[in-house]
Amino acid sequence: MNRKIHSYSFLKFIDFRQRVIICALFFMLITSILLSTKIGAFSIDLFEIISKSASPLEEMVLLEIRIPRILLSCFVGASLGLSGASLQGLFRNPLADPGLIGVSAGAALGAALTIVVGSDFTIYTALEKYMIPISAVLGSVCIILLLYVSTMGFSQKGIAYMLLIGIAVNAFATVGIAFLTFISSDLELRSLSFWIMGSFGGSEWITILPGIIIISFAILWMIVSSRELDILQLGESEASRLGVDVKKLKFKVIISSAVIVGVSVSLSGMISFVGLIVPHIVRLLGGVNHNFLLVGSAIAGGILMSVADLGSRTLIQPAEIPIGLITSALGAPIFLWLILRSVRK
Repeated sequence: MNRKIHSYSFLKFIDFRQRVIICALFFMLITSILLSTKIGAFSIDLFEIISKSASPLEEMVLLEIRIPRILLSCFVGASLGLSGASLQGLFRNPLADPGLIGVSAGAALGAALTIVVGSDFTIYTALEKYMIPISAVLGSVCIILLLYVSTMGFSQKGIAYMLLIGIAVNAFATVGIAFLTFISSDLELRSLSFWIMGSFGGSEWITILPGIIIISFAILWMIVSSRELDILQLGESEASRLGVDVKKLKFKVIISSAVIVGVSVSLSGMISFVGLIVPHIVRLLGGVNHNFLLVGSAIAGGILMSVADLGSRTLIQPAEIPIGLITSALGAPIFLWLILRSVRK
């Protein structure tokens, strides 16, 4: 007789050490947000803001430029870290990454098409702020549908080929983006190159709020699956005997990951390695318990992305380094280390 899995309770399934780590990570996140708020090409005195003695220019920079950018970086980092941890648990593969299933590539190709081809249409001028994010989300939706059909509705037999399908999608998207880069004008090429490498520079309330709301719901929906992901590590047959609806769990994790990755890419561009390295760091800190791992990966992803964004806009002021370059520089050596570690085992 199957035993029903009880509803999610975060504190119930983590020990004291993991609670301390979560609190420490949360404190680091708040610290990184405060530092990002203060430091930049235009320095802002937080005490003046609190005491309401700041100049109108300082208030404008803080409320209209810096806070939207910081919020977006934290939410994107949290979504990528969480989706990486979830997919690694679902595939039971520590090298799984949100980008490997092809959703990021589909979003990137959709955005690239709009940047290069969309300027020929009058609707682009009328909805310029929304066209690139909408196109990126549509690109990710197309990949989700392709994955659903190719894996026979995320069946047990088809799920084994999902990473291979993702590799093929990534290759196809790379060819498409390369062709669009080749035919683009100088202005389009600059916009395309900067967007593909990732940036939070264009963050505005009007564009990021819908994305943040979608990401928040998807993150919460995924976190409540953490207990089931723990049980899945015993194997699909054993998980089914213990009351886990494995097919429903796969659908929930894959769709949630695809949605938050697609929305994140639509708002910030391509950002690599966050979903790969963050879960490993959190796992080393506190263990493989998914109740701890998912929440910890979300917080740690926000920390990494806010710090990386701070570096991207301050290292070579007044210019800005694409955020994807910083995360790739950090992630590539760690990825190599993980591969070598797996080979030795």
